[in-house]
Amino acid sequence: MGCMLSTSKDVGGNRRIPRNVGDVAVFVPGLRIPKPVNFSQPLGDNLSKSLIERLSALRNRVVVMAGQEVQTVIKPRRKAATQHGGSTLDDLQQALEDYLPVLLGLVKDGNKLQHNVKFVWVNQEDDVEETAISNAWYEVLSVLHLMAMLSFSQGNLLLLPKTSADGYQQKVSEESRRTAVDVFLKGAGYLDFALQHVLPQLPSELRKDLPVDLAEGVLRALCLQALGQGVDVQLGMAIDSTKATLAVKRRLACEMVKYWHQAHDNIVNLPLTNGWGEKHQLYVKWKYVEAKAAAYYYHGLILDEGNTEKSHSMAVSALQAAEEFLKESKKECEAFHMTTPISRNPPLWGTMKYLSEKIPKDTSSKVRINRDLYSRERIIETAPVLPDFALALKPDEYQLPPVDPSWNEDNIWGQIGVNQLKPERT
Repeated sequence: MGCMLSTSKDVGGNRRIPRNVGDVAVFVPGLRIPKPVNFSQPLGDNLSKSLIERLSALRNRVVVMAGQEVQTVIKPRRKAATQHGGSTLDDLQQALEDYLPVLLGLVKDGNKLQHNVKFVWVNQEDDVEETAISNAWYEVLSVLHLMAMLSFSQGNLLLLPKTSADGYQQKVSEESRRTAVDVFLKGAGYLDFALQHVLPQLPSELRKDLPVDLAEGVLRALCLQALGQGVDVQLGMAIDSTKATLAVKRRLACEMVKYWHQAHDNIVNLPLTNGWGEKHQLYVKWKYVEAKAAAYYYHGLILDEGNTEKSHSMAVSALQAAEEFLKESKKECEAFHMTTPISRNPPLWGTMKYLSEKIPKDTSSKVRINRDLYSRERIIETAPVLPDFALALKPDEYQLPPVDPSWNEDNIWGQIGVNQLKPERT
């Protein structure tokens, strides 16, 4: 069923939490890093030398590249101080995609070898520094998680504002925003597949021993975060569009609230106590509050279009709620960035730049107008309930790649419970 070995953070190991990770537009809770494993001893009696060497080479490539990527976090570059570097992201993603089809031979069709190799990964959010489990499905889960985190890292790079051609205004191009949405849906697809099809492959007792980085609640929260980030970008593009109506903007803002609310519910009670974990919870809380500010603002504007005293009163309450949530979000933002590893908020742009200017101004104006029209006692003090819209953004559909052709009868010896790995005869 697979055995588990964990190493406490005070025993010594390879985890190094950086002091500063630079500008953060999209939070990535560290990168879990694989440690080298020896495939020859546990697999030598059943697999050919060439297959073992191929498996080892592909995984060692991931180990090296992941280690290089982590160094960009520990020592952020001055010129491009971002949470994760961009130089090795594509190469590491490709290395993982090359490794996965060969790895899948260990789990395909009940392969008994799936329990022979002890896979070791360095955690980021768990108090336990590293977790070793003799189950190849744990390795598949860890690979998909890392692929998702690379998508988040890419999204962060895409959404960091860059100086415009005039040299003054910092902004994010529409092309980068559209690409970021696609990247978030791709990352959500990895996580959704892991939740639906990989996590259930692990025995229930083993799932309880997974690091909190791979806990079901964290995986769900990350998946929902990706969708929430995607809607956030869509709302920003709607704000910039002359064709987008208030109704469209309100719907996007309300959907964003639901995504972040669900993410918050999945992560709020998990034991995320170290730097990355605490920062993760604060980020979700911040974005949830920020989303509510946007939703109440657009809801208030639509209510104010009504012709009744009640609708105007409800509009005032909604706008006041938006202003309060905006103030709270700024506090949550500061708490997030000040939590180790320290980060910086990039220059405001898009949704929050617009709302930070419009919410206080429009709230003050609507409150003054409506209180001139109606008595103080008639103004509703409780914010109206937000509309409940169906969530439109879904994770990309992801499927595991086919098992690498190297898993054939020439490279497999003995009975290992793999009935369908041999090529079909035509």
